[in-house]
Amino acid sequence: MTRELTASEALDLRMTSLLLRAHPSARPGGVADVVEWFGAMQAQDLASGLWSLGARLPGRTSADVQAALERREALRTWPMRGTVHLIPPADARWMLELTGVRSLAGAATRRAQLGLTDADADRAVDVLGAALAGGGRLTRGECLAALRAAGVATDGQRGYHLLWYASVRGVTCVAPNVGTEQTFALLDEWAPEQRHLGRDEALALLAHRYARGHGPVTAREFAGWSGLTLTDARRGLAAAADVLRTVRVEDEPMHVDAALADIALADARTSLDDVLALPGFDEYLLGYRDRTLMLDPAHQAAVVPGNNGIFQATVVRAGRVVGVWKRKIGRSGVTLTIRPLMTLDPATRARVERALGRYADFLGLPARYDWLA
Repeated sequence: MTRELTASEALDLRMTSLLLRAHPSARPGGVADVVEWFGAMQAQDLASGLWSLGARLPGRTSADVQAALERREALRTWPMRGTVHLIPPADARWMLELTGVRSLAGAATRRAQLGLTDADADRAVDVLGAALAGGGRLTRGECLAALRAAGVATDGQRGYHLLWYASVRGVTCVAPNVGTEQTFALLDEWAPEQRHLGRDEALALLAHRYARGHGPVTAREFAGWSGLTLTDARRGLAAAADVLRTVRVEDEPMHVDAALADIALADARTSLDDVLALPGFDEYLLGYRDRTLMLDPAHQAAVVPGNNGIFQATVVRAGRVVGVWKRKIGRSGVTLTIRPLMTLDPATRARVERALGRYADFLGLPARYDWLA
């Protein structure tokens, strides 16, 4: 029997799925556990990606998370939607083959716009493969220098496109930063132990991880998140039916991890009034097309100014966005500027500062708080 959920109940489950509340079956012990739970976590902005992990691993610092990336507990590449994500290293190749390949469809058109040819792109892949062979890591600047030395133009957006192309082709991946510089390595050398899945198995696994990490969700949301066609999204959810459950939220069928659907909703809650400070590019908002459960449409412009895909960091209370925040890191501390999107009483403001204090602790810096209203 399909279970009927109110919007509030769906939001409780969504926060639990996202590991922002205690989950009945998941106790992530580290970075690898969190990334595998989600399957993929957007990390185009590295600082946001690090805090997305830190927010789900209380007590860990930025240095701890970066050390885990050096241990190869997760890697960054472009597996879907032309956007950098953190993914389990062993899953890189099948994910690129399943979802990354779809972003290659428009690559030739983009190269024409940039004044590059298909031969230029293939030449860049060969050059980067040779430059990185033997376990080497090169910074972004060093990769671009190697391409220029081989006669491949990298000015404007050409360099970015070629680095993206080599990674989506499964030749390179993004290794941890050296200082503030992005680095690249060969995928086969950085993550040599790859899982090999058939297409239906891959669809089912990705569907389960998405629903497990974001549910309740619709097939359209899975398609939007993964970059798959709606047909393939539905096919994946159907193939994962033995580990998922269907619920109805305001008369719309949605999918949720069976472990959540089978428990009393009260058991999924650790607090009815959590206050969280989340980064701008967190899966809590990015993982959906319809964000009305978490975000009042009246606040959309404050969270995504200009509707340009650049998300502000958010303050979340009881699952709903109630403010945005920014950071400014100095030598002696971090200034955290908060802009409420609704009236917050003094007690709630104090809780917001405590939530942001967790972020300051993650950075290992003392915090200073500025309220804009």
